[in-house]
Amino acid sequence: METRELQYFAAAAEELHFGKAAERLGIAQPALSRTIAQLERRLGVTLLERTSRKVELTEAGAVLLAEARSILGAVAAAERRTREAAQARPRVVFAVKTGTAGDLVAKLLDAYRAEPGAATVELLLCEAHQHRRLLLSGQADVALLHLPFDPAEGLDTETLYTEAQVAVLPAGHPLAARTQIRNAELAGQPDLPPARWCRVDGSYPDGPGPEVRNLGQVYQLIALGRTTVVVPESAAVDLRRDLVAVPVLDAPPVTTVIAWPAHSRQRAVADLVRVATRL
Repeated sequence: METRELQYFAAAAEELHFGKAAERLGIAQPALSRTIAQLERRLGVTLLERTSRKVELTEAGAVLLAEARSILGAVAAAERRTREAAQARPRVVFAVKTGTAGDLVAKLLDAYRAEPGAATVELLLCEAHQHRRLLLSGQADVALLHLPFDPAEGLDTETLYTEAQVAVLPAGHPLAARTQIRNAELAGQPDLPPARWCRVDGSYPDGPGPEVRNLGQVYQLIALGRTTVVVPESAAVDLRRDLVAVPVLDAPPVTTVIAWPAHSRQRAVADLVRVATRL
């Protein structure tokens, strides 16, 4: 398969409309249709079910879309890293979940900048469960993960610290006045169903709570009295005034690690990991 074919297929699979996909790619629609038909013949599978009214992704098409995104990301990353290798000062893309580990990231970046020959660090803010895909596709070079919640298969990691978890509640809720609570007490609050986080595949678990993708969303919903969430202590630092964090005694501890692709040989990544573990 050629990267051009994967680009064409990914556009059609994401748009589910050949006209919009062709416009996005800047090509004629017949050329797009021919390319995907040739790809289907070569693979011996149907990737997209087409009718006069709609386009649907088949199971085989869903698999190829996931692979295509990873491959195209890796190709783009290879181009970026090759160009940067010729520059006097390389760059490292550091993926961080929005709203978490703010103090650690600030201290880490300050300490790393003081290192001789430090690379330029570009922060990539991402949502829940995106880190591993960004690292394996080459869109990020290093990331902060929170175990056991974030998948780490295929990555190398170094442990930075372990911390307890807290429940974030509306300031006016009766449980907000407590010094500590248990999970069963949270589960017994029908007016505050737990937030449902997006899974790696983009789906959500069943339940009455609202669907969320990042802490900004969930904190806004908690302030409105719609949900609650249990998060690491560091994610609840400097909460807004209408929210309260209460320790959850029986919540499992969370371990923050710095992670990078197992095949990485970037000196700048090794230096950043060294500074992080020292801190």
